[in-house]
Amino acid sequence: MTQTAAPPTLDGLFRRLRTRQPDAPALADPPDKLRITGRPPRRLTFAQADLAISALAAHFIEAGLPANSVIALQLPSTVEFALTVLAAHRAGLVAALLPQLWRQADLTAALNRTGARALVTASRIDGVGHADLAMNAAVEAFSIRHVCGFGGDLPEGMASLDGVIENGQGGFSPATQDGRRAAIISFDVTAEGFRAVPRTHLQLIAGGLAISLEAGVPQGANLLFAFAPSSFAGITSSLVLWLLSGGTLALHHPFDDAVLEQQIDKHGCDVLVGPAPLAMRLAQSGMPSRLPLLRQVIGLWRTPEEVGSSPSWLVEHATLSDVYLFGEAGLFCARRSADGAAAPIRPGPQTSPRDAGDGSITGEVLLTPKGTLALRGPMIPVAAWASTTASTGSLMPQPPLDYVDTGYAARLDRSTGALCITAPPAGIMAVGGYRFLAHDLEAWARRLGQGALLTALPDRICGHRLAGRAQHNARAREAILELGLNPLMAEAFRDSRASVG
Repeated sequence: MTQTAAPPTLDGLFRRLRTRQPDAPALADPPDKLRITGRPPRRLTFAQADLAISALAAHFIEAGLPANSVIALQLPSTVEFALTVLAAHRAGLVAALLPQLWRQADLTAALNRTGARALVTASRIDGVGHADLAMNAAVEAFSIRHVCGFGGDLPEGMASLDGVIENGQGGFSPATQDGRRAAIISFDVTAEGFRAVPRTHLQLIAGGLAISLEAGVPQGANLLFAFAPSSFAGITSSLVLWLLSGGTLALHHPFDDAVLEQQIDKHGCDVLVGPAPLAMRLAQSGMPSRLPLLRQVIGLWRTPEEVGSSPSWLVEHATLSDVYLFGEAGLFCARRSADGAAAPIRPGPQTSPRDAGDGSITGEVLLTPKGTLALRGPMIPVAAWASTTASTGSLMPQPPLDYVDTGYAARLDRSTGALCITAPPAGIMAVGGYRFLAHDLEAWARRLGQGALLTALPDRICGHRLAGRAQHNARAREAILELGLNPLMAEAFRDSRASVG
């Protein structure tokens, strides 16, 4: 009887690379990590990374975390993020990705929603005491049993993970892994409110393949990742893309143009992954012309409705691939043609690479009867959106149950048959990667007292930017931080010139 091969997992992909090339460079920290976290940058080979992953996994098991329990991570784009995600999988845990911008209110909601048993963070990130935030959020989450962090000056009761990595004690039996089980949980905001979105290893790998095949990322590529990692798009375009290519992953803490150029040059990076508006800005400044080894740029669009109107990509020696992001629902990738214009997207199966007649089908795009774009395919977590795809009793035909409606308004161009994405989901605001319901702004403003106003204004780069007005802006900033709200809310009340009025 033939034995069926086990479905692949992220840790399985890593261990295969470690066996094949133990001494090859695997991970590289941002050179300004000392400024970001207070710790010097690390560079690890696959063998060194494997020891660190095993040591962290053993620590999680010794801490009493049962298999398939949730461990929440709020970490910057440094090697510790990659090591901790893979260690969680090796210990049989599910990693919940908490965005760095989240503060106590968001953290508490996510921990309670997922029933997380442990929380991992850094002592400080860009001058913010994330260890203290984590401890305060853990107090309000009754499921949390273990809190740990990287960096110095950790609060009492928080276990240090730096010593765990340095000691490298990883003698334990790894948990049984299955690619069909949940690997990560990311978080989104839809018209129905806050939503936790679990994904399996296979769904993550499918997302990484959609990008890798379309962009043509070569084996052994040196990748530079300059995007926040704590989302589906972030983890597939960094960790998964790295594991599929088998090269080196250099991490950049967004954003410092000078440091970014220094990293690309120093590591000989041939692939840059980052926000598409940033890539456009760098092209206009002439940076790619100073980096002849850079061959591919993968631009992530948090505002996919702006791809069609974006400038042409005119860098001769480097191609640009547009990655359309639809919150945590899914993504698709399209490499630009020789003239630099965005590739047309048509309904139906999406093949990668698009210019190959026998390309692999990585997903499918649907235009729903109500004029919104829906996605289907191996990366799409349909179960997480089950409540929105179920029948509502409406006479209007509903999309098939194996689709997820992204809520993005779209239409067909009658002359070309291509899809035109025209607007983001109604009632949802996005400031960079931070999404929230529009009516929440009013609720937050009311908590600041009479006469306070908080609104979202359109922004070409971030989607929206926040602006606020209060009788005393300084007091409003302090009140927002005391309420545990996102610092973007506090920045909306900078001064009279930046406020609404």
